Amino acid sequence: MAIDKWEIVIGCEIHTQLLTKTKAFCACENRYGGMPNTRVCPVCLGLPGAMPRISKGYVELGAVAGLALNCDIVRFTKFDRKHYFYPDLTKGYQITQYDLPLCTNGHVDLPMAKYPVEQQAGQPKCRSKNFVGEDCIIDGGKYRRVRVERIHLEEDVGKSLHLPGTHSYIDYNRSGTPLIEIVTKPDMTSPEEAALFMETVQEILRYVKVTNGNLEEGNMRCDANINLNVWEDGKLFHTPISEIKNLNSFKSIRDACTYEAQRQLKEFQEDRQEFNPGFKVTMGWDEEKGETVVQRTKNSFVDYRFVVEPDIKPFSVSEELVARAQGRVGELPEAKRVRLKKEYGLTDFDVETLTSSRDLAMWFEEAAAGTKNPKKAANIILTELLAKLNEEKKTICDVTITPKHISALVNAIDEGRISSAQGKEVFAEMLASGRMPGDIIREKGMEVVSDTGALEAAVDKVIAANPKAIADYKGGKTNVVGWLMGQVMKESKGKANPKLAAALVAKKLSAL
Repeated sequence: MAIDKWEIVIGCEIHTQLLTKTKAFCACENRYGGMPNTRVCPVCLGLPGAMPRISKGYVELGAVAGLALNCDIVRFTKFDRKHYFYPDLTKGYQITQYDLPLCTNGHVDLPMAKYPVEQQAGQPKCRSKNFVGEDCIIDGGKYRRVRVERIHLEEDVGKSLHLPGTHSYIDYNRSGTPLIEIVTKPDMTSPEEAALFMETVQEILRYVKVTNGNLEEGNMRCDANINLNVWEDGKLFHTPISEIKNLNSFKSIRDACTYEAQRQLKEFQEDRQEFNPGFKVTMGWDEEKGETVVQRTKNSFVDYRFVVEPDIKPFSVSEELVARAQGRVGELPEAKRVRLKKEYGLTDFDVETLTSSRDLAMWFEEAAAGTKNPKKAANIILTELLAKLNEEKKTICDVTITPKHISALVNAIDEGRISSAQGKEVFAEMLASGRMPGDIIREKGMEVVSDTGALEAAVDKVIAANPKAIADYKGGKTNVVGWLMGQVMKESKGKANPKLAAALVAKKLSAL
């Protein structure tokens, strides 16, 4: 029997820590790092008799995330206990949500411009025929949709620390940290797409300030559920699902899913293993070896023995909370990119950079609102301001000037009061002192000379002083024009209006 074709099927479970001040069910500070086991209490340590309490802020941030990912927010929900044993799980169960998650039926649209063209050999580029009730390619082919099945609230566990060959330790500072788990439908068809999905989710959730999303700190982690559809002699087979746990970089998602797909294909060819709906293999990713390794198997959700959390009553989600959450979402990055390109005529690179954070996008729009040349405002921010901030490892929130400084600088250049070259000098002084461009221009006497009479006199003087250059020009050496312009700028000590001076030079030369 021969394999006709095969395709990868991937669903993601993304765990994201929320930016609350306290932990999920206690008053301990929610913060990364610090001395182990110093930010703990009886509740997050799971000591007998400790009673968890839930805050509105925790639920509201979960709702913000859900709305940002186009989910419906339920109006009645509850918490459950999920039982399993890990050394870093203090209580022997995790407080989570099972059958009544806070958010349901969402979606994330991946920009096709970012979607990798290269596909695994033999795989179709879109599995839209397999989707129920919708096509995966939307908006005229601009986006690929990944459906979000649910987003539920839960608590994080502690962190295991391993010293090779000696001991293992547990740091419970992270225990009880508020999480959301984003669970997708199995809509992704390549490792690259799974990485792009997590990258897009990270961007959106950072934009609405739900999470730091720092993969290296474990703020965001991904479990990838992957199996294959294999067509053999016209018959369709499905391989068993593998869940690759705790992938904490876009590269590890791509590499782990790529390796696992090949492993499953080989296993199918050799052992004929097929999908069982009640069986899943949990895999780890060995970064050094570049391969997945079996950690454990689980037969079904019965293994977790879900029960309703008895210490937290089921609760209603108010319309006021949902309205507040909606107000915190605002315009999302992709929608903003589309609008900025249309309104301001910016390039893809411009909008990608300017929308890399919500604070930067708002800063730019305020600067653009104060000038008739938003494109030039964007250029100064991108080439001058961001270059300086990157050099000093700062963000737009650390900058000492305001958007009005940029607007005033753009207007000064556009109105011909200073040249573009002088604009760089004014920008540097503006950034160093915080003073407005107009004050700097006046103090330094930088105002461009636009008086036609004064400029004409300077041009006449330069032409009279350089008879050889004039003779060369008459002999056909047109590059002399640029040299003469340089002499005019030198004569005016750099203050000549370049456009007006160039026009006068051309006029005088044509009359010779």
